[in-house]
Amino acid sequence: MIDRSIAVGNVYVMLAYAFRTISSAGTDRLKTEPFGHLHDLFAEILVRGVGAQVKRGLHRDYLDRNDELATVRGRINLTRTVATRSTTRGRLMCEFDEYEADTPHNRALKSVIVLLIRHGDVDAQRKAALRRLLPYLDAVTLVAPTTIRWDALTYHRSNATYRLLLGVCELVVRGLLPTEDPGAAQLSSWMSDEQMNRLYERFIREYFVFHHPELSPGAPAVPWDYDDTNAHGVEQLPAMRTDVTLRSGQRTLIIDAKYYGTSMQVSPWGKTTVHSANLYQVLAYVKNADVRRDGSVNGLLLYARTNAPEQPDLDVSVQGNRIGARTLDLNQPWEKLRAQIEGVISWLTDKHPS
Repeated sequence: MIDRSIAVGNVYVMLAYAFRTISSAGTDRLKTEPFGHLHDLFAEILVRGVGAQVKRGLHRDYLDRNDELATVRGRINLTRTVATRSTTRGRLMCEFDEYEADTPHNRALKSVIVLLIRHGDVDAQRKAALRRLLPYLDAVTLVAPTTIRWDALTYHRSNATYRLLLGVCELVVRGLLPTEDPGAAQLSSWMSDEQMNRLYERFIREYFVFHHPELSPGAPAVPWDYDDTNAHGVEQLPAMRTDVTLRSGQRTLIIDAKYYGTSMQVSPWGKTTVHSANLYQVLAYVKNADVRRDGSVNGLLLYARTNAPEQPDLDVSVQGNRIGARTLDLNQPWEKLRAQIEGVISWLTDKHPS
């Protein structure tokens, strides 16, 4: 379960950045509204977002159809026409395209709206608002949420507004938990750690993409800086994929975003330290990326702050490279959280700890 100290309004902001809808009209003020439950936030995003989409027009696409018709439409399927003896009824089996709203995108929307109405911890007013959306989706097939192929949903200019809506829908479905009753289901109160960690990584990366394109934000892989003269079995080396990489001139900052229930580890002797695996990972990334060996690459572990008494606060120089660990407090007003994120840029420009 995620840390309940996270401001629900900031979850919306993270979603907005992660799904590149920071300037969505009609939903921007959600970041300042109070929500008692994450499902309420998701429901409100869908109420406003789908409502706005209905006014603009639901996404439509050409869908393949097969039907027995009295007149020719599209292409005649001779094999099926003969097999079904359609000609004895004066009809033909035809294959044709229909420009309809019954697309996978709209099916996912309808499925999750019904899921929230039936099983979500959503207040009565928002449930009523969700129900009022359903008549606009009458022509859309209701499918089981678990059958939705999220990775198959594609986006382009005409349906870009669906990105946040379906991102929210995916998080709702992936939060589905079975109950003891085989015929029932309930939604978890909060997103899983895994889903929240992925959202947290994406949020930080897209924040810099939106506000600091001059830093060339991205998530490139770091190649291993091995010696070519002795390189047997290099295909077995694991990939080093960064969460966020920023660049300015000759300087590089590699950020490893971490969303954990506990951001520090405690040894059997009671000593509290930064997670060993996390620190070794970012150090490996930095050392392999710093091919000139001039200290131009820094590394930062950026944890989501928890309620633990001790928090990551590390800033050291390891063989000329600045390595550290910091936290972002997600339970503070957005402007203060944004100031903390902006402060990360100093790790790109500063070679050594101040």
